[in-house]
Amino acid sequence: MNWEYIHKFLPLYEKAAGLTIKLGVIGILFAIIIGLACAVIQYYKIPVIRTIVAIYIELSRNTPLLVQLFFLYYGLPKVGISTNAETCGIVGLAFLGGSYMAESFRSGFEAIDQIQEESAMSLGMNTYQTMRYVILPQAVSISVPAFVANIIFLLKETSVFSAISLMDLMFTAKDLIGLYYKTTESLILLVVFYLLILLPVSMFGTWFERRVRYAGFGT
Repeated sequence: MNWEYIHKFLPLYEKAAGLTIKLGVIGILFAIIIGLACAVIQYYKIPVIRTIVAIYIELSRNTPLLVQLFFLYYGLPKVGISTNAETCGIVGLAFLGGSYMAESFRSGFEAIDQIQEESAMSLGMNTYQTMRYVILPQAVSISVPAFVANIIFLLKETSVFSAISLMDLMFTAKDLIGLYYKTTESLILLVVFYLLILLPVSMFGTWFERRVRYAGFGT
C-alpha cells in the first residue's frame, strides 16, 4: 500500500466527493418534488395528466441513467438546447429519481384507508386540508423505508456522471488509475469516500424511520 500516494491525492478525492454530494443532493431534492407531485396526481386520478405521469414513470424506470445522461448531454445540443455537464447530471438524476420517489409515495398513499379521507371530509375539511393533515403524514411515514432506499440508490447512481466528464469520485478514481496505475490505492479511496457519504444516510434513515412510526403507522 502506497500511503504517500493516498496522502497526495486525498484532497482531490475530497473535492470530487464535494461535487458528488452537491449534485446528488440537488438532484434528489428535485426528485422528491417530482415524485410527490406525480404520486398526488395518481392518487386523485386526474384525467390525462395521470396518463402522462404513468408514461413518464415507465419511461424513466425502464431506461438506464447512463442513457438518459447521454441523451441530455449529447442529444439536446443537436436540437439547439445547450447546457453544461452539471446541469445534465442534476436533471438526469431528478428525472430518474422522480419516478422511483413517485412509486414510493404512491405505495404510502394506497396504504391509507379510504374511510380516513371520507371521515376528514365529513368533519368539514377540504381536499387540501385532508391531504395536508390526514393523508400525507401517514403516507410519508409508511414510505420512509422505500424513500431512504431510493436516496441511497440515487447517490450511488451518481457514479455514472463520469461518463459526461464530471469530476466526481468515479471519474477521479479512473483518471488516477490511468495516470499512475495505482489501482488498489485508488479504489480503496473510492470505496472509503462512498462509505463516508452513504453510511450516514443509511444510519439517519434507520433513525428517522423509527421516529415517524407514530400511531401505528410506518410499521
